Amino acid sequence: MRALGDLVRSGKILYVGVSDTPAWIVSQANMLSTLRGWTPFIGLQVEYNLLQRTPERDLLPMARALDIGVTAWAPMAGGALTGKYSNPSAEKGRLSPQSARLNERNRGIGAVVEEIAKELAVLPAQVAINWVRQQAGTVIPLIGAKREGQMKDNLGSLAFRLSETHLTQLNEASKIDLGFPHDFLASESVLNAIHGTTFEKIEKK
Repeated sequence: MRALGDLVRSGKILYVGVSDTPAWIVSQANMLSTLRGWTPFIGLQVEYNLLQRTPERDLLPMARALDIGVTAWAPMAGGALTGKYSNPSAEKGRLSPQSARLNERNRGIGAVVEEIAKELAVLPAQVAINWVRQQAGTVIPLIGAKREGQMKDNLGSLAFRLSETHLTQLNEASKIDLGFPHDFLASESVLNAIHGTTFEKIEKK
C-alpha cells in the first residue's frame, strides 16, 4: 500500500483499485492506509451477476461501508444470461454445454431473465446488465463485445430501468444463502435479543 500510494503522490497514477481479492484483505489494507496517511483502494473489481451473487456476503457490504466503487465483470455471466444458450439454432459462444454457468439452476434464472425481457421488449442481456446497475451502492457493469452491434445492444440498457417487481422476481430466482453470521444475525431470535419489543412492534406494523 505504501508503494501504491507513492505512485499516486508522484503523479504516475491517479487512484488505486484492487481485483478479485478477499474482503478481509481489502479492509485490512484500507485501514492500514487510513492510519498511515497512505492512499486507500477506491475501486473493487469482482465477478457479479445473477448467477454469481456470493460477493453479497462480504465484498459488497464492505465496499458500501468503505465507500469503494465496484466494477462488476461478467454481468451477463459469459453469455449465459443473453438467451443464446436457450435457443438451439442461435450462434453459440464460448460456454460448453458442461459449463457450471449452464447448470439446471442457472438455466432457470436465465429463463426468468428472458421472460422479463420479452415483457419489456428488450434483450435478455440488457435485463441482466440493468440488474447489476440497479444494485445498492456504486456498482458499474463491465461490458465487452466482439462486434459493434453487441456494444450498441449492451448500451441499450441505459434506455430503461427494471421495476421493483422485476427486481424482486430476479432476486427471488437467483437468491443465495448468505451463511453465517448474516443468517444468524437476521434471525428473529437475535433481532428480538438486540431490539427487544421494538422489533416485535415493527413486525406487527
